[in-house]
Amino acid sequence: MNLSDMRTIVRRDLHDEDASDYRWTNDELDRHIAHAVNEFSEAVPLEQKATKATTADSRELDISTLSDRIMVAVIEYPVDKFPKVYQRFSLWGDTLTLLGDEVPDGSNAYIYYGKLHTLGVSSSTIPQQFEDLVAVGAEGYAAAEWAAYATNRVNVGGRATSEEFLRWGREKQRAFREELRRLGRRNRVRISQLYRPYYPLVSKTTDYGP
Repeated sequence: MNLSDMRTIVRRDLHDEDASDYRWTNDELDRHIAHAVNEFSEAVPLEQKATKATTADSRELDISTLSDRIMVAVIEYPVDKFPKVYQRFSLWGDTLTLLGDEVPDGSNAYIYYGKLHTLGVSSSTIPQQFEDLVAVGAEGYAAAEWAAYATNRVNVGGRATSEEFLRWGREKQRAFREELRRLGRRNRVRISQLYRPYYPLVSKTTDYGP
């Protein structure tokens, strides 16, 4: 799967396959696809493991180099022990603070974290079983955007056309977000089986309010 493949799926479901008279440009669909990929990433981030050197006698780790980071799941320190040793931690901005009894001595720590998925011109990190879900999200955003644009404009289908697109788009968005909530809950349960962080997981891109 790549971006072109995803765009083809979205156009097919939107019945927008006449290349001589597209309702959405490629750039418009790409924007809606990117929106869906970002939301999917919040629920099911791409799992990564990074090795970071600690600083002797300092509990702080700078993780600013972990690009597109959404969340930090667990910190392993000291590393390569059996059973694994996970540290309590807090996260403020790009500074991760270890809160356990172990004071770092300059050796490495393992950081298990989630980052944004990518869907590019040649590759994708989205698991195959979730590709249709991302397409559903993109279709919902595209339909709702077009309905808003078409409101109070002359079109061959009349007023009902934009209303139908809006209703269809909202149904797609609702189905997409309900599945994301289910996947997000399942993902949090799986992570908590490894180790429950000292503070709740914090998203870098979503404001959950007070």
